[in-house]
Amino acid sequence: MSDKSFKSLGLSKWLVEALNAMRISTPTAIQSNCIPAILNGRDCIGGAKTGSGKTVAFAAPMLTKWSEDPSGMFGVILTPTRELAMQIAEQFTALGASMNIRICLVVGGESIVKQALELQKKPHFIIATPGRLAHHIMASGEDTVGGLIRTKFLVLDEADILLTSTFSKDLAVCIQKLPAKDKRQTLLFTATITDQVRALQNAPTQEYKPPLYCYEVGTVDTVAIPSTLKVEYLLVPDYVKEAYLYQLLTCETYKDSSAIVFVNRTATAEVLRRTLRELEIRVTSLHSQLPQQERTNSLQRFRANAARVLIATDVAARGLDIPIVELVINYDIPQDPDTFIHRSGRTARAGRKGDAISFVTPRDITRIQSIEERINKKMEKCDKVHDTAVIRKALTKVTKAKRESLMAMEKENFGEKRRLQKQRNIDQKSFRN
Repeated sequence: MSDKSFKSLGLSKWLVEALNAMRISTPTAIQSNCIPAILNGRDCIGGAKTGSGKTVAFAAPMLTKWSEDPSGMFGVILTPTRELAMQIAEQFTALGASMNIRICLVVGGESIVKQALELQKKPHFIIATPGRLAHHIMASGEDTVGGLIRTKFLVLDEADILLTSTFSKDLAVCIQKLPAKDKRQTLLFTATITDQVRALQNAPTQEYKPPLYCYEVGTVDTVAIPSTLKVEYLLVPDYVKEAYLYQLLTCETYKDSSAIVFVNRTATAEVLRRTLRELEIRVTSLHSQLPQQERTNSLQRFRANAARVLIATDVAARGLDIPIVELVINYDIPQDPDTFIHRSGRTARAGRKGDAISFVTPRDITRIQSIEERINKKMEKCDKVHDTAVIRKALTKVTKAKRESLMAMEKENFGEKRRLQKQRNIDQKSFRN
């Protein structure tokens, strides 16, 4: 925390009042350091652990500048997932409520026509995933996206992900439609400052533009997880993972805890959701095969505690701020240690305590070693679940629930839509070649 106030950082009076109304009264380190630099017209790279208030660090100075001249399309915020875009849009809407701010959310899974009509109204801030905004730029016409050339700010949130090859084509389309670098401010925020992000520090700056400001909270690379996060592992035979999960979620310590269970594949997410539901656990899921409305509903149910457990792929690993999360379970171990950091960062946010427990099978040992090296910390053994208890209490009924879930998924042809889409993409490539 900082001894500064938001007012002393140079923010508008109305915005300081809005922050106070949201019970945000003392700036964090990333906010104290980045807000004045952005208000002074500097491009900025901000690195800080998850849960440290990065959204306010870029939203507050942008809103202050906008309120001085509230005209047309003022800022574009790009982020890798729909859920994170929706969360950022909520924060902008809440902060700018007293000022009649116009926000446009441009993400996949929603009506393209409706989005095009909203873009034609020249919203002040566009919060988007690169793929959907690129689609509008290429297909929706100048009357829809022409105003982008006058934007004052471009933000890349979760910049380390956006600067990978996955997003490079769409990102290039979006950036080409914006003002040149010397005519806009560019702000990059991330919990993981990668080599691609770091390389931008050394990019040449125009003489008439203030030099780029780069700020990392503490040593982001060596202390990658909060001190309030307890990191544990549980050795689990592969074929009884579901039984261990059920026992952990219903043990005395966690029977009332709000938990996110991370998996690597959508099919696993669906099997676990159905299995836990059969076992009468209040559960929902979040993965790429769900329609957008269902993804939105799942998050809302979990936020409102209507569901106690969220089964998720890595679409939920980044940036999502759900204060109620007390436990993160890595049901599947991610290949990339940074993904582990982002998953675990869904709990123990903003000084609160939280637990992250990883299910480790024999083939996961090298991944766990890489994670321990990356977070600079050894995992402790979890003592909440014991083998005999799992076998005696849970195995039979969990196995039955899983079998029924798999039969229902087969009956409903789960995954067929994705398989057909993949085949269509292969056929189209073959035709073009």
